[in-house]
Amino acid sequence: MTQPFTLAVCAEMLWRDRPMAWRLRRLTELGFQAAIWNWQEHDLGMLEKSGAAFASMTGYVRGRLADDAGADELLATARRSIDVGKRLNVARLNLHGTALGEGGLPVAPCDVVTGAMWLKARDTLNRIADLGAERGATFMLENLNLPVDHPGVPFARVEDTLALVASINRPELRLNLDLYHVQIGEGNLIEWCRKCQPWIGEIQVADVPGRREPGTGEINYPGVARALSTMGYRGPVCMEAFASGSADAALEAFRAAFTI
Repeated sequence: MTQPFTLAVCAEMLWRDRPMAWRLRRLTELGFQAAIWNWQEHDLGMLEKSGAAFASMTGYVRGRLADDAGADELLATARRSIDVGKRLNVARLNLHGTALGEGGLPVAPCDVVTGAMWLKARDTLNRIADLGAERGATFMLENLNLPVDHPGVPFARVEDTLALVASINRPELRLNLDLYHVQIGEGNLIEWCRKCQPWIGEIQVADVPGRREPGTGEINYPGVARALSTMGYRGPVCMEAFASGSADAALEAFRAAFTI
């Protein structure tokens, strides 16, 4: 049995009754990298001293892809996020079509995405790639799902994020391919992995329904892992999921699903 992937875990979603410093130490002890969300919600000194290897974090604070004011705000807060990411040695910085608020709902919801918005989003992401090239940072655009968790987020579907990132085709902008969201929104996971593979920066996983660890729902994650290995993917896989019971047991289920 081999482990072809770098395994990471979202520290925000496990051991939620424990301090973040404890969670990061525990993930490191168990051999996982860590992912966090909004860096403004944490003590940066604590994160820096934690010893954790940070796979990813949110790469902006406010802003949107598809209008002038939102794009300027996104770029400005992305610059601040790069500074924090450098301090913590974060590998990748995550983006969405618009900033997310309480419960993952969009701060500025959008029901109809126009052609002009597509053009503006592409321009904004090119500016993000310019910033990444200037500062030595890698950004990722994450797909989300509209029916359950993130209604009203523009450019949420995997076909949207793939179209934008592939059309820009620069190493500073990759895909955060979230298979939990793909399963709810589109399905056909292995084929989407194959289509997205040249531009993937990270893969995120949770089972459906419930957003819990692999093995608790309908997704055959060992089969997905074998397909990813066969197609040559050797990058990071991050569990962004709640635990159905013991967090330690959830982590072992995740590790087992992605051990070939």
